[in-house]
Formats: sequence, C-alpha cells, structure tokens
Amino acid sequence: MDFFKYFNMFIIIFIFFSSATPIFSDSSSTTSNDHLSIPNFLNLSKEPQVFDFMVDIRRKIHENPELSYQEFKTSKLIRTKLDELGVPYKHPVAVTGVIGYIGTGLPPFVALRADMDALLMQELVEWEHKSKVPGKMHACGHDAHVAMLLGAAKILKEHEKELQGTVVLVFQPAEEGGAGAKKILDAGALENVSAIFGLHVLNNLPLGEVASRSGPIAAGSGFFEAVISGMGGHGAIPHHAIDPILAASNVVVSLQQIVSREVDPVDSQVVTVGKFQGGGAFNVIPDSVTIGGTFRAFPRESFTHLRHRIEQVITGQAVVHRCNATVNFLEEEKPFIPPTINNGGLHDHFQSVAGRLLGVDKVKDQQPMLGSEDFAFYQAALPGYIFLLGMEDVSVERLPSGHSPYYKVNEDALPYGAALHASLASRYLVKLHQEVPVVERKIHDEL
Repeated sequence: MDFFKYFNMFIIIFIFFSSATPIFSDSSSTTSNDHLSIPNFLNLSKEPQVFDFMVDIRRKIHENPELSYQEFKTSKLIRTKLDELGVPYKHPVAVTGVIGYIGTGLPPFVALRADMDALLMQELVEWEHKSKVPGKMHACGHDAHVAMLLGAAKILKEHEKELQGTVVLVFQPAEEGGAGAKKILDAGALENVSAIFGLHVLNNLPLGEVASRSGPIAAGSGFFEAVISGMGGHGAIPHHAIDPILAASNVVVSLQQIVSREVDPVDSQVVTVGKFQGGGAFNVIPDSVTIGGTFRAFPRESFTHLRHRIEQVITGQAVVHRCNATVNFLEEEKPFIPPTINNGGLHDHFQSVAGRLLGVDKVKDQQPMLGSEDFAFYQAALPGYIFLLGMEDVSVERLPSGHSPYYKVNEDALPYGAALHASLASRYLVKLHQEVPVVERKIHDEL
C-alpha cells in the first residue's frame, strides 16, 4: 500500500517538473521542447506585428540618416520604441547612445549591440524611402541593425519572465570611424556584462545564412593625412617652383611598395590613399598638396610597423623632391581600431544556436577580412562575438556592397537578425545561470 502511495507521488512530481521546462531551457537532451524553443523566435519575428514593426523603424531611420555623434533623431526614435515596449533604458550614453534592459535586472548580464550612424555620401537609389538628407546615406546597413535589435527587444519583452538574467541592449553611435564602442565602454555601461554579441548584414551572403569564425575576423585599422608643402609657381616655368604634386604622386606610389615589397605575402596588410587634393588652376603649381588614406593589418606588431613606415615614406619622399611633409594619424577624430577577434567559447555557442535556428547547413565559415569593426573595442574588454547575416536573394536581384551609393537592404533579412539576437542572448543567460552558482554572483549585482 505504501509502495503504491509513494510511487503515485513520484509520478505526479515527475510530470510536474517535466511540464515546467521553460522555453529558454538549454538542456543537452533532445526533447521536443528544447528544439521548439529557438525556432519559436524566428516564427515570432516573421509575424506581421513584429516584421512590420521592424520595417517601419528601418525605413524611418533610412529616410533621416545621421552621422557619428549626431544621431539625435535616431536616438529619439529608439527611445520612443523602447517606451512603447515598456523597456527601461539609460540615455544619453556616449553622446547619443541608448542602453536598454530586459529581464530580471540582476546577473548574469549579456549584451546585444546595434550601431546607428550613417555615411557622408549621396544616395543614388530611387525609392519611396530614399534619404531626405542631401549628402548623407545609410549605406552600410546600420538602419537595419537598429531595427533588428528593436525587433529582438519586442519578442524578448514578451518572454521577459522566462529570462534567467538580463539582456542589455546597446544602441551605439559612431561606428564609422568615431570609435563609439570605446565611448560606450568608457561610460561604464557594460561594466558587469559577461559577453556581448553583434551582427552585420552582408550583401553577397544568401538570405537565411550566417557566417563567422573563431579568432581574427576583421583587421585593425587607422587613418592618416599628410600635407606636402613646396613652392608654388607658373606651370610654364616649373624650375622656378618646387612642385608638391609631383612629390605627392611619388608618395602614393611608394606607399604601395610597403605592402608589395616589405610585407610577408601571408601577412595580410593594406595601404590605400583615398584623398588627393591640391591646386585649382590648370597652369599653376600649388604651394601644397593634401593626401589621406587608411591602413589595415591583423597582428598588432604589423599594424605598428605599418604606421611607422607610412610616416617614413611620406616624409622621405617629400625630402627627395625638395618638399616638406607633416603627417597626422588623426588619433583624436578617428582613433585606431584594434583587430576584431571572436571569442572561441562564444563561437561554439553561436554555432549551436544558429545551427538549431537556421539549420547547420546555413552556418558558414568566414575568412578574415581587411575591413574593420569598432566592435573590436568591446572584445578587448570582455568576451565578444560578431557574425555576418546574409541578405542576398538572387531570384530578385544582386545587392551592391556596403559604402556604395546604390546600397540596398533586403528587409526579408530582418526577422533572421531579430531571432538570432534573441536566441543568442536568452540561451547564453541559461548557460551562465547553469555554470555560475548564484552565491558567486552576489557582488556586482547591477549595471
């Protein structure tokens, strides 16, 4: 009799706990509940109330592009949407940045980042939501990044009670050379965050696919500007002048020889001169010429050597042509960006989550790129991981690359980004909750 009494009690308890598994469970078992937890986010993101929410945000931001540290209207729109969702936030952070919070308000903390600045270029795409600001354009997808993070906020807020910690939403200014990520860190906004995830849309990766890698994924970068001074004169009597255009032309050619003749071919580096300004008349030799460019490398030692040689070549070539040169590396306006290096543990987490959400065949390896990402500043301070999100649908069109005046965003990619954001963060909180006992987290209990 007692046996059956206790046996029945055991069955009741077992059924209760079996049915109480939260949607964010990260059990290694292959229960149907575990498999349904991540796809639910993708299904939610594709529902009209979420998809249309993101599209509307993205188009409003696209119409009103703002440059680094000038994202005031963008920031206001973000805060308005967070208010509508009931998501608390801090503002201003790093001038125009916004930091939102979803979850318990207690540890562990995991962050998701979206950059929100535009580029100084004229949009040449004719469509209903073309940029309304002459000479400014969202030509790198940051408008989509903001929309996807707000989409993730919307679906996470609906499941807030099931989060096992706090998701920190980082809406960051000034990714395009302004080191906004560094200012976010300097403000102490991520002091107690255990990890941070970010994404970037990619034009030539198929829709519904993602790509990334463990270790270095993007190069460190810096900028330089040089003024080469000679002595102006009439173009008909060049021997009475000292020609800075000739000197600057030889500087440009010599800078290319640093990489082609001084660098190990397997050590990827690049020097590009993108600015050359001098003179205003066909028959006048100017007094000076200004050139400017960027340089990229992966190892810090290579980056430092490249910087040193750029200065040597510019000043040396100027002297050869009887000119003087001053070189400015613009460290105040455009700080050096370190290499972007993905955390190995977070790479495993990403592959697991993205594989379940999209299918293992949709998770691709990405080769290192010589582009740069100021997400690297976060990675220098805490474990961080960034991945690429595909947008290409060849049945519709091939999309131009970033920083093109013809750049387009395939808005069908928005649900994938929102779902990945939400899935990566919620599952990572579960993982941290399981790995670190609460007693070990009793300090640093808030941001």
